[in-house]
Formats: sequence, C-alpha cells, structure tokens
Amino acid sequence: MPMRRALIAGNWKMFKTGAEAVDYVRDFLPRVAHAADREIMIAPAFTALEKTAEALAGSSVALGAQNLFWEAEGAFTGEVSPKMLAAAGCRYVIIGHSERRQHFGETNESVNRRVRAALQAGLKVVLCVGETERERSAGETFSVLDKQVRKGLKSFVASELDELVIAYEPVWAIGTGKTATREQAEEAHAFIRTLIANLFSAGMAAGLRILYGGSVKPENIAELMAMPDIDGALVGGASLNPEAFARIVLY
Repeated sequence: MPMRRALIAGNWKMFKTGAEAVDYVRDFLPRVAHAADREIMIAPAFTALEKTAEALAGSSVALGAQNLFWEAEGAFTGEVSPKMLAAAGCRYVIIGHSERRQHFGETNESVNRRVRAALQAGLKVVLCVGETERERSAGETFSVLDKQVRKGLKSFVASELDELVIAYEPVWAIGTGKTATREQAEEAHAFIRTLIANLFSAGMAAGLRILYGGSVKPENIAELMAMPDIDGALVGGASLNPEAFARIVLY
C-alpha cells in the first residue's frame, strides 16, 4: 500500500483580516518549521489570501481557499474563480463544506462542477462529505456518504483525480464540541476508501488521503491519527490559534 503523507489543514472560516493573518503566520511558522513528514495547509478568507501568501513565501505551508465558482470569469457578482485563486497563490481549495451546503444552498451537482473547475485550474481539492445528526440517528450515514461521493465525483475518471483529497466531516461534530469517536471516524473513512475503490480503482483508493473534520483539538488528534484510514485533519476553530494549531500539526 502506498504511503499517504498526512495533511493537516486549517479552515479559518469567516475570521481574520489580512493583517491578522500575517501576524498569525509569523507566530505559526517557527512552531512547525521541522514538521517535514507531513503537509500543512491554511485556508483564510478571500480578502486575506494575498497577504497570507506573501507571509508564507519560502515556507512549506500551502495556501488554500474556502470555496470557488466554476466559471473562469463572467457576470457572477460576489464570486471568485479558480484562476483568481491560483493567481493569489492558492494550491488548495475546500469544496462542499457542510456550512456551504447548509447556509448557501450548495448541492452535490454544484459541488461536482466546482471540483472539475478547480482540478482543471491545477488546484488541489479538499472535497467535504458528511452526515447530519438526524441522518446518523436514522442509520443513514453510509447512504449519505455514498450519494455525496458518487454525485460529487460524477463523470470523473481516476486519472483526473490525482490532486483530490476527501474530508469526512460529520455535521453534528462541527463547532459543537462533539467529536466522532476514533472508531466512528475510522468506520466512515474505511467506507469512503472502499467506495472509491469500487468507483475508480483499488490503487487510487489506496493512495487517496481522507481527512477527518469535526471539533479536532490538540487533545484528540493523536488518537484519530492512529487509525489506519485517517490521513489527516480539517481543523476549524482550533486552527485559529497558532499555538493550538501547531500542537495539532505536531501530534
């Protein structure tokens, strides 16, 4: 089985101005300077991308964005294109986060269009999937994940997905303080990996990085990362503090 290099990603959501992002990076980079065996990504708000890119220059920490629109340009007020993100210094983009699905009406179909546009622009994609508390209580976790992955990656072939990362984020564990047990997380990750093997190939599934997202903290990262199918974390609130996020990175 190929070695999968861990990816620890920080999603800052709607926090931090450009100046605040620069201060964060100056504090954070020395703390993770020797974390050569894992990849680190931070995703600020759009308005802070260019200043963050400048602050990260020369480091191994990658810049990501929190969303994009699928058209290259046009009359789409308020949207940001893949080309714009690449020009701002982004290497990654988060697509399909539960908050985008819940608050802004994103669907599996629109997620699919965003994934394709991002990959065609040379960006690496973190595709988010996960069930709500009601869906888990109803025993629908696997059917929800199956639908989100199938529709999110519809019409792709394996060779187009070399730069894909999937993040499993149980919606009931995002910003709630609740965290899936490592057994619950591993079960979902193993299901996703098997699904990818069935949809594409065993080789792609073996090399695919699947992150866990949902109230990840310094106190629980090590036990999550000990599971065989968990390849990293998509961190929300705890990534806003450079000391706490560095502890997560250095688990």
